[in-house]
Amino acid sequence: MPVELDADVLAADADLVDAGRSAVTVPRSGRRVAPIAAVGAALVAGILVFMLATANGRQASASTPLLDQPAPGVAGTLADGSRFELSRRKGSWVVLNFFDPACVPCIAEHPELIRFVDQQRALGTSGAEFFTIVQNGSRDEVARFFAERGGDWPVVYDDGSEFQIGFGVAQVPETWIIDPSGFVRGRIISTVTADDLNGVLEQMRSPLP
Repeated sequence: MPVELDADVLAADADLVDAGRSAVTVPRSGRRVAPIAAVGAALVAGILVFMLATANGRQASASTPLLDQPAPGVAGTLADGSRFELSRRKGSWVVLNFFDPACVPCIAEHPELIRFVDQQRALGTSGAEFFTIVQNGSRDEVARFFAERGGDWPVVYDDGSEFQIGFGVAQVPETWIIDPSGFVRGRIISTVTADDLNGVLEQMRSPLP
């Protein structure tokens, strides 16, 4: 179910906004450019809009032609060398966070992701599954990042660039939400907070009025 962030979620985001965070749909200096060019974006009929106030008072939106469409049938490699297929995660809410260990905003949002994952795990089987998608960076760099900063969720290496191309991700961090039926329900082009993600998921899980 497409959803707009309500006023409560906007308010929860204010602290990071004041700290200089920006949520925009165009490249910005705070997001690291991936080494491979992303698939060109198309106009969309249905647009999910995350309304986030920026430091100068403007508002921005994140849109994608994948909204309300089946998630790309992409695959990558887990840290233990086993294959990860996104299509096999149907039945659960899935959150994908595209990441680079050298990306400064990725470092800044990491504590919030830890908090979010802990909160979702506390929900048991109702909680969302969370996966880091490594956009750039060696296995040693990624392992060192998590050893120093914490976080024990699955990390997917996008060695064949299937995730990057399939989702059209050019810069990081970027976060995607996929519903239990395997349909794309949201995209956030920005750093996120645990409150951001929890608020969005809560609204998406709620039935239509």
